[in-house]
Amino acid sequence: MYIDTHSHIYDAAFDTDRELVFQRALEVGVDTILLPNTDETTIKPMIDFYENHIDNCKVMMGLHPEGVKEDYKRHLAVIEKEMERNCWVGVGEIGLDLYWDKTFEKQQVEVLKEQLAWAKQLHLPVALHTREAFDLMFKVLEQEQDGSLNGVFHCFNGTEEQANIAISLGFHLGLGGVITYKNCDVKNYLANISLDKIILETDDPYLPPVPYRGKRNEPSYMIEVAKKIAEVKNIDIKVVAEATTNNAKKLFNL
Repeated sequence: MYIDTHSHIYDAAFDTDRELVFQRALEVGVDTILLPNTDETTIKPMIDFYENHIDNCKVMMGLHPEGVKEDYKRHLAVIEKEMERNCWVGVGEIGLDLYWDKTFEKQQVEVLKEQLAWAKQLHLPVALHTREAFDLMFKVLEQEQDGSLNGVFHCFNGTEEQANIAISLGFHLGLGGVITYKNCDVKNYLANISLDKIILETDDPYLPPVPYRGKRNEPSYMIEVAKKIAEVKNIDIKVVAEATTNNAKKLFNL
């Protein structure tokens, strides 16, 4: 069985066939799906899906870095209030994204630190979004790591050096469809990364693996990610399934 540790199946992209998508996931063995929040607008659809599939879904709460704008304090206050619920398995999706715009870089760091503090207080792992910001992210984590902080670098697509730094800071690598792409560097050093530091994800509806590029991603496609890891490491896919599932269970206390 598999665990998709990062899915936005509650997204509007699935409004016409969400239940079919969910059933396809179960049919291929993806029997647990973790749902990260992104901002104020995604709370209700995420919770609605979770409550209707409570045996197979878990939820995280956080404010995505792209949600950090002029009114970020109001948005963060909404997220903080939601943290009072007793259903979260992680704080996420949080992090730093300097790909499109660096205008709110200072505010993104402030919001990230605040949410890392929640994670430590509540003893929850974090799901980190890091785009064009690895050096800054490492700097923040080095400042905030007190031995209790852990989590995953979601959708990891960095260098081998960055992978090793992330692991040394106490984090797992979340691998998804990107590792099946021709221009992805991760598969070139994946054999050097211990399997016990890897968890699987889709980040659907984004970043579908080969052979589904150009289509909407979905949890059932995560099998292609497991196949690629098995191929690169020259191990049986059942070993990948068992190890990554156990890793996710331990990390998110499932």
